[in-house]
Amino acid sequence: MTTRIEPLRPFLKWAGNKYRIIERVRTRLPAGRRLVEPFTGSGAVFLNTDYPRYLLADGNKDLIDLYNTLKVEGEAFIADCRKLFRPANNTAENYYRLRTEFNACTDTRRRAVLFVYLNRHGYNGLCRYNAKGGFNVPFGRYRQPYFPADEMLAFHHKARRAVFRHAPFEKTLRNLRTGDVVYCDPPYVPLSLSSSFTAYHADGFTLMQQQQLADIAGKAAKDGIAVLISNHDTPFTRSTYAAADIEQLSVQRSISCHGHKRCRVDELLALYPAAG
Repeated sequence: MTTRIEPLRPFLKWAGNKYRIIERVRTRLPAGRRLVEPFTGSGAVFLNTDYPRYLLADGNKDLIDLYNTLKVEGEAFIADCRKLFRPANNTAENYYRLRTEFNACTDTRRRAVLFVYLNRHGYNGLCRYNAKGGFNVPFGRYRQPYFPADEMLAFHHKARRAVFRHAPFEKTLRNLRTGDVVYCDPPYVPLSLSSSFTAYHADGFTLMQQQQLADIAGKAAKDGIAVLISNHDTPFTRSTYAAADIEQLSVQRSISCHGHKRCRVDELLALYPAAG
């Protein structure tokens, strides 16, 4: 009997985290020399695939700075992050004090330490910034926030295979090369016109950019590079990804303002296979 191996959990709480559907994503990704992710997010796909090399990019500079710091420093950085995870800091007063420090801080390493704290103590694991670039997620009021030491260490070890870059998706996808496989997890298209939570940081992601991503994916496939894209299953995405091989899946929504209203929604995986 084959023993099922539990997927590795990301150390960050993250809206749109692919941990719950990682098996479906993994089975659709072809083999290759390097996995390229223009929207890295929590790194769930990176952690649970086995490519020789990785190019992991994201438009959130704080996220990429954190990953690069953890990659280089490992246990020393983890130890400094742990210092903020104490009962005295699990109060609204100290949370907002440390959030204010983060927004005023220009030191990359200190911001990375604070980012881990804010991620685990802030409301619902959200990462959200205001129009001026200030982190503005409210206090989460958790009884005892979990410190992800083991998950951070696993990420550190795996990161030896990876290059992390702060870059827009267009720039990342301009640097593809033979042997690459691409996985794209962009901010999702709204399920309806009244649903507009499509940005996890200061920059929004428009329908025009969704179309641009699909166009780049189609061209990359013609050049021999497979591209897999995740998104909501809507008439817009069905039309936009018409040239792709689409698989539908039902996913339990894990981020919600009202926990009792969490429900399953339809998503899709659109694969642009590499031309032979």
